[in-house]
Amino acid sequence: MVLTVAALRGALGFLSRIPVGGGEGDWEAFRRTPAAIPAVGYPIGGLLALPVAAATLLPVRVPSLTVGVAFAAWLYLVTGITHLDGVADLGDAAVVHGDTDRRREVMKDSALGVGGTVALALVVVGLVTAATVIADVARLSLVDAVVLVVAAEVGAKAATATLVCVGDAAHEGLGSALTEASGPRALGGVALAAAPVLLLGWPAVRPNAVDPIAVRPGSVAPIAVVLTAAGVAAALVFAWARSRLGGVSGDVLGATNELARVVGLHAGVIAWTLS
Repeated sequence: MVLTVAALRGALGFLSRIPVGGGEGDWEAFRRTPAAIPAVGYPIGGLLALPVAAATLLPVRVPSLTVGVAFAAWLYLVTGITHLDGVADLGDAAVVHGDTDRRREVMKDSALGVGGTVALALVVVGLVTAATVIADVARLSLVDAVVLVVAAEVGAKAATATLVCVGDAAHEGLGSALTEASGPRALGGVALAAAPVLLLGWPAVRPNAVDPIAVRPGSVAPIAVVLTAAGVAAALVFAWARSRLGGVSGDVLGATNELARVVGLHAGVIAWTLS
């Protein structure tokens, strides 16, 4: 599957608030090219790392928790909150008593329930706490901190794209618009788009600096852990959605992106600490 400028522009326009323009042609190219989803994870991830980099380079020490809150606020300013709506809807559906039809009915309800509130709180708090630790990582190695953020974003996008390739839509809507245009054969393109992120941990391609914010030689292992953790999160969401909702929907895809990102960030920090 060939990545085109139109597909990348469509992916950026759909997955972020970056003003890239785009029209019906870009949307069509994007929805038929799942590999575009992880491909735009690189620029989005680099953009999301700006608060961490800025706080590290300031002449004064910014509290790590402040950086964590700023990171979360900046992330949703860049990416929008559409995917959080998926988290809320799945949270409400997860706690409702009833069959598949009842869960789908709850997900369509615009009112926020207890399950959705708890799910949103867990995701946002998880994001803030992960970024708080990444701010500490940045004081030891800014390069590694930025790489973790980029890897988590690519991993989350690859996880979402995987569900697009292997999932069947639960009903007509955004989920069906994406899943019906692709299939398992597109997984190769998704893997090829996500694999280069591993190179960011390769010592040979990293700066050889004595600066205290970039002293580590680098390791591929934490990035591999990020990708694996994001994939596991996606697999769990997919299994639950297929069992409880009858398939994949736009809400499922959005929630996968958010959950895979948070899980990937935490797993990456732990792996980096142990490496």
